[in-house]
Amino acid sequence: MLKIHRKKGIALSIFATFSLLSAGCGADSSGAGSSDAGAEDKKLKIGFQASGLETEYIAKLADSMEKAAEEMNVDLTVMDGNYDLATNISQLETLKSQQVDAIVVNALDAEALNSTVNSIVDSGIPVIGVTASLTAEKLTSYVGSPDVTGGEMAAKEVVNALGGKGNIVIFEGPVGISAQIDRREGIYKVLDENSGIKVIAEKTANWSRSEAMSLMENWIQKYGDDIDGVIAQNDEMALGALNALKAKKIDIPVVGIDGIADAQKAVENGEMVATIFQNAEAQGEKAVEAAVKAAKGEKVEKLYDVPFELIK
Repeated sequence: MLKIHRKKGIALSIFATFSLLSAGCGADSSGAGSSDAGAEDKKLKIGFQASGLETEYIAKLADSMEKAAEEMNVDLTVMDGNYDLATNISQLETLKSQQVDAIVVNALDAEALNSTVNSIVDSGIPVIGVTASLTAEKLTSYVGSPDVTGGEMAAKEVVNALGGKGNIVIFEGPVGISAQIDRREGIYKVLDENSGIKVIAEKTANWSRSEAMSLMENWIQKYGDDIDGVIAQNDEMALGALNALKAKKIDIPVVGIDGIADAQKAVENGEMVATIFQNAEAQGEKAVEAAVKAAKGEKVEKLYDVPFELIK
């Protein structure tokens, strides 16, 4: 039976109540005599620019946002950046030109989108980051899980499974995305305190199951029995590595992050040590709520922290 261990966040609880559809913009707005009805008649338009919808987690995030948008009676446009930076930037510019009321962005790169995002905010359109953060100083708000903590949790599970001694390989996300940077930081925080664990190989597999499987096959060929454990920065890569290991009948600890269905099944079957669950539904709902509040001119927090949960 799976055991879920909640990791408490350090910022606001995701269960804070929002009064999204009530009048909150102040009664002194010009022409506000019958503005309640007028405001409700106007259907807000929100744009969601996703880094890429190929992975299960981001697809789930988009689904949760669509559900939340429907419940809040707002129009949501979803754009798939296909993990291409130029496409991501172009799509943000398109949403700006369409004059949507707010934009939610799942940033492909922690810095490369900054000037675009700052420009959009300067034009009067609030921008909410979700799941993958960016360092744009004018970003309106961010909704996500603390990725440094997620990296720490994953690393601790492998260290414990190996008894503090062994050689490991690490699969990273796309280089430059905030989750790759922060999860790596968390992983190495733990590894630096455990000198018996040595990293013999580390490379991006771009969140891809098939790419991770191919990379793991290469590492098995190169290092063989010297590999004692695997840390993957997401479950797709963990499952790709697991497929390669199973093909060679190699049984070593594997840990991933996201808590997608296949990973939870692998944990339940004893094929993975653990997965660090990231709540796509909560993140998506909170991102839409924040976007709606910001579009209405209401106050939003700079950070909404959605805690990770350990599943093992």
